[in-house]
Amino acid sequence: MLQLVVAYSANRVIGRDGGLPWHLPTDMRHFRELTTGHTVLMGRRTFDSIPERFRPLPQRRNLVLSRDPAYRAPGAEVFATLDEALGACGHDCFVIGGGATYAETLADADRVHATEIEERVEGDAHFPDLDPVEWRVAHTGERTVENGHAFTIRTYERID
Repeated sequence: MLQLVVAYSANRVIGRDGGLPWHLPTDMRHFRELTTGHTVLMGRRTFDSIPERFRPLPQRRNLVLSRDPAYRAPGAEVFATLDEALGACGHDCFVIGGGATYAETLADADRVHATEIEERVEGDAHFPDLDPVEWRVAHTGERTVENGHAFTIRTYERID
């Protein structure tokens, strides 16, 4: 099953200057609970944006996409193409960013775990829109406010 895990603002921003434009401990805990023990797939910039002490993400198989044949990601497996990486994923794979990787994998995803931040923020990486003809809300968590940001965690499932 291919699943996407993302946090995005009301204007679909997921990142700014190689990092997250917010700090949400509840979202990070949710992310860790979802992905621990599984394979995570990410682009090179996402891997590089993870603080060094957490890289590679512990207790997860880390797959990184990079077109640079010389790129090395210590503790992770590097793939030149999305097809190669998806072929290596196995049964469960969580795509964790960035914008280009989300855009490339959304059409094949079965589920999207989204932390939806209510405000609009400035940023340079975005998450694609979820077409309501293709996606339904399977679960909605409680509205939470942390560090000045109100958000709700929702799970979307592809409509058959």
